[in-house]
Amino acid sequence: MTTEIPQTGLSLRTLITASGELQLSLVDQPVTPPGPDEVLVRIEAAPINPSDLGLLFGPADLSGASLGGSAERPVLTARVPERFLPAVRGRLDQSLAAGNEGAGVVIAAGENARHLIGRTVAVFGRAMYAQYITAPAAEVLLLPEGATAAEGASCFVNPLTALAMVETMRNEGHTALVHTAAASNLGQMLNRICLKDGVELVNIVRKPQQAELLRGLGAKHVVDSSAEGFLADLTAALEATGATIAFDAIGGGRLAGQILSCMEAAAVRKMPVYSRYGSDTFKQVYIYGGLDTGPTEFNRNFGFSWSLSGFLLTPFLVKAGPARAQALRERVAAELKTTFASHYTGELSLAEALQPANVAAYAAKHTGEKYLVAPNKGL
Repeated sequence: MTTEIPQTGLSLRTLITASGELQLSLVDQPVTPPGPDEVLVRIEAAPINPSDLGLLFGPADLSGASLGGSAERPVLTARVPERFLPAVRGRLDQSLAAGNEGAGVVIAAGENARHLIGRTVAVFGRAMYAQYITAPAAEVLLLPEGATAAEGASCFVNPLTALAMVETMRNEGHTALVHTAAASNLGQMLNRICLKDGVELVNIVRKPQQAELLRGLGAKHVVDSSAEGFLADLTAALEATGATIAFDAIGGGRLAGQILSCMEAAAVRKMPVYSRYGSDTFKQVYIYGGLDTGPTEFNRNFGFSWSLSGFLLTPFLVKAGPARAQALRERVAAELKTTFASHYTGELSLAEALQPANVAAYAAKHTGEKYLVAPNKGL
């Protein structure tokens, strides 16, 4: 093990008090020396994913966020409306670390992991908005020679979720799939996977320019939910592809129900005999995101053979098993600069990540915009 191990490192922490105040701050955390089978990683890049925002901000009203503290140790505060406090009762008055994934350079390692010293690796599930992370060597992903930390920072959540969607489609007996918010970083990855693997994909977007973006990337079936003929266009795409499973990043509103209705309409067109119970084609919609936090609304006009449920990457990986999960990770590493390439809108230091203007930008969750936290930026 190397001896150049810092004593402490900065970590971004999030706290909601029992009185309803959100506090985001930077604190000095002790650096844990790696054990025999562990590595110490100097984190260079960690993306801000929608899944990170829920932990960072909870249900706080960010429109009134203010900044205090010092330039080196800023503290962002905002109010959590009292009616939302019961939903976060389990985390009140607890300082929590954040950041689902990231990448950096191994600066120290235990005796069984010395071959990783100096190598760039990606790490998942270790509170990555921090300057240093100690992790089991078996859990880090060695990036290809020449790959940067920024290129590998997002190689877990989005790539594995996109791969998990295709795996789930196949495992459950479907032959094509639907994806919403399809112009996102994840959506563009899923489009590249489907093109490469020969899988029919129906992409649903919310703006004409997003539709043009995906068509420019080779997407075959793109429908715009803001268009007047959206439902007819979606039904036609479903009939052409035979897609009977969808993954919805929106969550709230009518879209999930509209997808089920259009799947049913496409199936009914192929029925030789009418049935008052609708088609016997099984239709599945998984909600995996919450871009719309309102209620999920639908009219039951899609027969009786359907399911609407939630989808999360971690349970999928557990069910898939270690061998399959590792195979998916290895595919991500092998295609890091092609199929699974990510693009970023900006790069923020830990202190910059607490600036209200920057918070407003990345918390807006605009399609196609993604930010990186660089914990060691400028140091």
